[in-house]
Amino acid sequence: MKLRPHHTAAIAALVLALPAQAQLPSALKTQVSSSVNSAWPALEGIYKDLHAHPELAFQETRTAGKLALEMRKLGFTVTEKVGKTGVVAIYRNGAGPTVMVRTELDGLPMEEKSGLPYASRAKATSEGRESFTAHSCGHDIHMTSWLATARTLVNMKSQWSGTLMFVAQPAEETVSGAKAMLADGLFTRFARPDYAFALHSWPLAHGTVGYNVGAVSSNSDAIEIVFKGRGGHGSAPDKAVDPIAIAARFVTDVQIVVSREKDPKEFGVVTIGAINGGTVGNIIPDSVQVRGTIRSYSPAVRAKLLDGVKRIALASAAMANAPAPQVELIPGGTAIMNSEALVAQLEPVFKDAFGEANAQRMPAMTASEDFSQYVDQGVPSVFFFTGVYDAKDVAEAAREGGKPIAFNHSPFYAPVPEPSIKTAAQAMSLAVLNVLKR
Repeated sequence: MKLRPHHTAAIAALVLALPAQAQLPSALKTQVSSSVNSAWPALEGIYKDLHAHPELAFQETRTAGKLALEMRKLGFTVTEKVGKTGVVAIYRNGAGPTVMVRTELDGLPMEEKSGLPYASRAKATSEGRESFTAHSCGHDIHMTSWLATARTLVNMKSQWSGTLMFVAQPAEETVSGAKAMLADGLFTRFARPDYAFALHSWPLAHGTVGYNVGAVSSNSDAIEIVFKGRGGHGSAPDKAVDPIAIAARFVTDVQIVVSREKDPKEFGVVTIGAINGGTVGNIIPDSVQVRGTIRSYSPAVRAKLLDGVKRIALASAAMANAPAPQVELIPGGTAIMNSEALVAQLEPVFKDAFGEANAQRMPAMTASEDFSQYVDQGVPSVFFFTGVYDAKDVAEAAREGGKPIAFNHSPFYAPVPEPSIKTAAQAMSLAVLNVLKR
């Protein structure tokens, strides 16, 4: 991400204005831990309810209503239906910085196979078809820890000054919710935050926190291509133009961009996830739809991959003397760029709270996240990761030949709720307290 020139001076001033102290007083850390622990009995029921009732992007009315109700109980001023189904909760507590804490609302259109007693059996309409829904990316963990953080900070309001801006964002999975909230006036109707934080559950041991400076997620672009041909009988391919053969060539040849055109030291991925075309085995169809995703970190690699995908799609059709394909390369989220100064401020707090071994810098994830939309507005931010599995299971998975653990978006993804939520809430509370006025 490149910061816009007119943001440079403002961002520099904010960074210079960071509180001088890096360490939080031990009494504050003890209070945070105590508050998070005491909240668990109430949070457990909320978590299991959210887990069992996931809703898809921009359909999260039940989920949003539940979070809005809980935040009103804590004394926040709550506005619903921001960016369609988003929630903005504001808590003013004297002079000081405005700190934004974001969670996501949406689940995924997939069937959960975790076997948990509170597993989701909910269904919803996804792209015109009925689908099971599941919180297989941990957004239910995020929402519950978001509530726990809000409760902790309100309980400790005598020890900080400033404004809390808690944002429950829709449609993160489609990387469109942050843009919708900004378009609906998130930073103009409410407040432009001085700092912003978000977290994501990750297949690490619970009790651990991961973070880094610079890019911590990838750029995301969607591939939507329709290869056109001329239908005919499968026994007479010479009388037709076969778009399935064209699509097959494209799927193979497009990887040349990654393996032969991109700098091998740079990250870049082109994945084709769906091919739709044809009805039966003896009919050549008129067209085939190919859908995929492009991921990268740097703008230069992103541009090279986008150019290469389009060029090879056109060439694949031209080689078959077919009409030019319809090629759409749809921008998604940009890479999240963590503030180096803010990470440096936060790192000793995490290490002090969780231990040197449990608070570590980690490589950027190759997945994408639209929290970058807020960062791209020039808000100094940190996006960090928290673990969700038993340490012994993580260690076993790391052993050669060991039993793997389910990754995010797996139907078997099953975080251990209590320690995962407590770690996330404690880490987020400490992050916010570290920049609030004391």
